[in-house]
Amino acid sequence: MMSDEFDYFDDPRIGRLLDLVLQLNTEVHVVNQRLRATEALLVRHGVLTDGELDHFTPSAQEQRVLDDQREAVAGRLAAILAESGPAEHPLREQWTARLTERAG
Repeated sequence: MMSDEFDYFDDPRIGRLLDLVLQLNTEVHVVNQRLRATEALLVRHGVLTDGELDHFTPSAQEQRVLDDQREAVAGRLAAILAESGPAEHPLREQWTARLTERAG
């Protein structure tokens, strides 16, 4: 049950959807900022030429890492949709279960 303080839409499903959109926005913003900063530094120091990153083709190992990272992000987003509990502590049950898994 969501408390009234955090229930902006009178529908917890819409609240979860908004949480998902906000999480996606945060993920995309952080990644874009770091990518642009990294590319700018590499170009500034002569490691890359401007635009070289656009033509990057990953090795098999690099592709596995990229795929694993994509799956991790997708898992975090799916967890938002599947979470239970009040908005004050979203994913608390899932967090506790994960800690128990790791400890056991």
